Amino acid sequence: MTSFGLLPEGLRDRLPPQAQALASLVRTLTDVCAAHGYERVAPPLIEYEASLASGSSRERLRFTDPVSQMTLALRSDITGQVGRIAVTRLAGQARPLRLMYAGQVARVRGDQLSPERERTQAGAELIGSDSPAAAAEVLAVAVEALTATGLTGLSVDLTMPTLVADLAAAGWSLGHASLSDVQAWLDGKDVGALRAAGADQYVPLIAAAGPVHSALAALKQLDLPNAVLARLDAIAALADGLNGVSVTLDPTERHGFEYQTWLGFSLFGAGLMAEVGRGGAYTVAHGDGRQEAAIGFSLYVDGLVDLGLGQESRTRVLLPVGTPADIGAELRQQGWITVAALEAGAEAKTLNCSHILADGAVRPA
Repeated sequence: MTSFGLLPEGLRDRLPPQAQALASLVRTLTDVCAAHGYERVAPPLIEYEASLASGSSRERLRFTDPVSQMTLALRSDITGQVGRIAVTRLAGQARPLRLMYAGQVARVRGDQLSPERERTQAGAELIGSDSPAAAAEVLAVAVEALTATGLTGLSVDLTMPTLVADLAAAGWSLGHASLSDVQAWLDGKDVGALRAAGADQYVPLIAAAGPVHSALAALKQLDLPNAVLARLDAIAALADGLNGVSVTLDPTERHGFEYQTWLGFSLFGAGLMAEVGRGGAYTVAHGDGRQEAAIGFSLYVDGLVDLGLGQESRTRVLLPVGTPADIGAELRQQGWITVAALEAGAEAKTLNCSHILADGAVRPA
């Protein structure tokens, strides 16, 4: 059985018009980021695996470099690459540093909601601050960028990735369980396991999830340290600034947010089975061991293409053989897509043209 023409599971070709829609959506997303002062960087698709700081190592496709004999990997996430650039080649740049990117990422396998193994990722990172003001900016830019694509029904699910660890450090009893056990049980909403381990104090956190303001009100009824209370106030202000967007809070959700700090978030839209993006606050390690605060987001563009977004409405017109070049140029300036016939008798509809230039005028085909 031949494999000619077949692709590995989870990979696909993008054909017209979806391939053009993908490029158009990337341009829309990056144009919004650029308008807010984010400058584009373009990391390589392949790096030494040891340099890829973000993305699970289980998701990376690895191979040996025939030149250096070191292990290389295809990136499964671009965020860590941007961080590497920020603390090396751009280490001397003034902070906060605003960077954006767009490119392909690959992973070993997909999942039920996102079966594809290659995705187009676009995003922005603000390096040098993870303050509430920085978080407000980053989330606003992400929402504006997605809105510009035509995506409707936007919602944001906020998380507090370090909350449980912070509460344990402040004296909340873990019973006879470990911190990782309690975090796993909270991820799974396993009230029975928490109580059996004597970690009852964490049980109310499970109920404190839902629409952001009701979740915050439930959290404020608990015996929380002042630092966490200040964080709740910052989240309330953040939610208030997201006009027209549904905002929820799940304070103990950590799946996929393990490397983030005080804030994480996922972005969803109408018609999408999986999240269209995620982000949050994190730290970037410098070579001397210093940790620099950062916050950013990553958007997954392929789902937007599958919704039918990004397809341009420009109309194609067939130019008969011998059409002067200046006429074609003028039509393109007017917004037409021109297709030049290579031989007499070419049919407009065969070449996917709805119009034809005839007797000096554009007419329906």
